[in-house]
Amino acid sequence: MIEIALLAIAILVITLTLGVPLPYCFGAALMIMYFIGDVTMKGMMLWGVQQLGNPILLAIPLFVLAGTIMAESGIAAALLRFVNVFVGHIRGGLGVVATVSCAVIGAISGSGLTGIAAIGPILIPEMEKRGYPREYATALIANSSILGLLIPPSVTMIIYGWVTDTSILACFLATLGPGLLIMLSFSVTNLWMSRKFDLILDDKPTFNELSSEVAKRGIHAFPALLMPVIILGGIYGGIMTPTEAAAVAVIYSVPVGFLIYKGLKVENFFAAGKEAATAVGAIMFMILFSMILSQMFVYESIPQKIVASIFEITENKVLLLIFINIMLFLVGMVVNDVTAIILIAPLLLPLMNAIGVSPIQFAAIMGVNTAMGGVTPPYASILYLGARIGNVKVTKVIPPAMFLIVTGYIPVVFLTSFWPDLSLYLPRLFGY
Repeated sequence: MIEIALLAIAILVITLTLGVPLPYCFGAALMIMYFIGDVTMKGMMLWGVQQLGNPILLAIPLFVLAGTIMAESGIAAALLRFVNVFVGHIRGGLGVVATVSCAVIGAISGSGLTGIAAIGPILIPEMEKRGYPREYATALIANSSILGLLIPPSVTMIIYGWVTDTSILACFLATLGPGLLIMLSFSVTNLWMSRKFDLILDDKPTFNELSSEVAKRGIHAFPALLMPVIILGGIYGGIMTPTEAAAVAVIYSVPVGFLIYKGLKVENFFAAGKEAATAVGAIMFMILFSMILSQMFVYESIPQKIVASIFEITENKVLLLIFINIMLFLVGMVVNDVTAIILIAPLLLPLMNAIGVSPIQFAAIMGVNTAMGGVTPPYASILYLGARIGNVKVTKVIPPAMFLIVTGYIPVVFLTSFWPDLSLYLPRLFGY
């Protein structure tokens, strides 16, 4: 049966790579398992539809809606202006603003697309005006947007916690350390790269000027800054579940967008709702099909057979972790993060348990690898969206994006795998 499962996965990967619409890709893989394997499609479909009624999944459409509203409301612009006051006079400071702002927005929306959608239209033209190459500015913001998949709350970690029966709060805490480290590494890489650009910088303010500007912009940005405090404080303080926090994010962003920042109008409010509904529909289809295929694998005991097959090759933990990271990287290149987690996490979790890697650390390993897939061709959905928003050819964006991945991202991938405390310290602090 393991040969049938591998054939189904190969069919799925090939059809996705060829650009075949997603339902047909999963349909082909499911048909392989149905006709050659020993499963009943009717039972699997009923099981899958039943699983979609899980209240945990309600957090996904709510966070997506909060992110689309935030992109239209002016909340992102207020955050940008506040952060820029501290580093606008530093060479490379505007790039640091982009990276940090994407991390903050990720802490609000839980999505990797919100950062580039909310910040890109504002900051890419501004960075070009200040002397950054447009393709570099686009690559930096697109790469930084993946922080939305790592800085909690994260949609992908909600999915991981659900499919592996792991505490979602523990998963959130596991990716926080790697996410902050990636934010720092992107910022340092940007400061180093900025030495080559002929940048136009703000005049260095005096202490009094800086204090005055911080106070003025801080008052204006206070409602925007309060949003992640409410969401994260509510989740980590045990006041709200992730689903309740997602609902609060939507409820909070609407009056702030309409009444305070006035970026929301009736027209773009309904447009944001339509965009969120379209995105959620696609995500739910992916979840349903991925879940059914994954359950078919579990039904046929494929995870246990994979573990046995791999242990026949080697039982060395270091080699296995390197192999798993390479495999996750390759999977992330051809499928999105949600699909990768639903398909791969149940298959590999028994192997990770066998080599002494906890499900919480595995959450971080999967999180950083699948997030990287969002900016790694051929899938690279976040990178393609960035190129469209930045109005620059994808072929020009790929080289600086790959440089940022190699210098700022891959080191964190290996640290997450071989330094357990990076992902486990905070969960242990909270009793997990």
